[in-house]
Amino acid sequence: MSKAKVVEWEFLIPFIAITSLFFLWGVANDMTNPLVSAFKKVMPELSNTQAAFVQLAFYGGYGTMALPAALFIYRYSYKKGVLMGLALYAIGALLFYPAAQFENYNYFLASLYILTFGLAFLETTANPFILFLGNPETATRRLNLAQAFNPMGSLCGMLMAQLYIVGLLQSDNYTSSEYAMLSVAEKAAIRTHDLGLISVPYMALGGVIILVLAAIALIRMPVQQHDISITVKESFRMLFRNKRYYEGVIAQAFYVGAQISCWTFIYHYVDHLNTFRPADAQLTATWYNMAAMITFLSSRWISTFLMKYIEPAKLMFYFALGGIALAIGAISIVGMGGLYCLIGISAMMSLMFPTIYGIALKDMGEEAKIGSAGLVMAIVGGALLPPFQGRILDMGGDGLADLALLGYIPEVNFSFVLPLASFVVVAAYAYRSFKS
Repeated sequence: MSKAKVVEWEFLIPFIAITSLFFLWGVANDMTNPLVSAFKKVMPELSNTQAAFVQLAFYGGYGTMALPAALFIYRYSYKKGVLMGLALYAIGALLFYPAAQFENYNYFLASLYILTFGLAFLETTANPFILFLGNPETATRRLNLAQAFNPMGSLCGMLMAQLYIVGLLQSDNYTSSEYAMLSVAEKAAIRTHDLGLISVPYMALGGVIILVLAAIALIRMPVQQHDISITVKESFRMLFRNKRYYEGVIAQAFYVGAQISCWTFIYHYVDHLNTFRPADAQLTATWYNMAAMITFLSSRWISTFLMKYIEPAKLMFYFALGGIALAIGAISIVGMGGLYCLIGISAMMSLMFPTIYGIALKDMGEEAKIGSAGLVMAIVGGALLPPFQGRILDMGGDGLADLALLGYIPEVNFSFVLPLASFVVVAAYAYRSFKS
């Protein structure tokens, strides 16, 4: 058992300040996940695939901005990277107001894209900074501890989405046939109301981010020593020779894709179950998604503790096997049992992101600043898998069970074959890591 401190006293204030960022991008992540379902209701002309473009725009920003962010902090400093990230985060959130005024879906996508530029800066900066903010022996545990505050922000984001978006949508008060029978003026009024509703929480979040930016600007951060003997070109060369690193980037892309798919399409999973339930016994998807997040958070704390006794890579291998088993359950069990399996997957996912990150950057020096960009760019997996899962839902039409695979598995269940495949990739990476 390691006796080294996870966080040393001299780094406590910077650690708290940077850890607050994990909370803040958790809010954005999970306030956005329900938008796929929300836009499909507000704009019924969108297909499931088109509605999933919310995730393509949101997580595509990571793929676009991660490397420029890494080059920025390589040239300047971690603190300036944080401030740049917060500024872009605020701008993207505030752009929801003109998007709602124009009532244009593409403008909302552009706002999310810019907002995620800021998140890319924050993640590219915060993750390696936490790793280096203390004893290397406890670096992976320290990152798991900081990342434990991310699902707390996610819970807040889900709650905000439910209370101020999903729960108040007027378009959700009508079935598809009832909505089609409304007059053009009635539909226009509902759309104006609902799109304005969607913009309000984001504008409020933008105001909060501006306040956080001002506070962090006043905090003194430790200055990372810059090794001028290592150029950016040499950093890339070292990374491409590091098998553990580039395999980690691949594993991270699959993991993030699985996470976002599970937390996005749980809404569709619940919507399908509701088709068999009476009006007075309808399930609220957000509460089940919040249950998944609470499970994720609890498991994150437990896994951080277990890393004192079990090698992180080996522990992640066991969790990945659990994720595979539960994904099979979510696919093959039609009914509440499948939903419970889908919720349980979150427990298995809890340690994966920071553990892959810590393993991939283990024992790195200055090249970790560039290396962090690859791992953040891997978050683009969250942009790619949801549209593919939406395509599976569209195989038989716009419904959620137009096709029955193997004669009894609805397509909404079968769509979770993508997260299943992703957990296989993570299990393989974990196994190779602790065996090497």
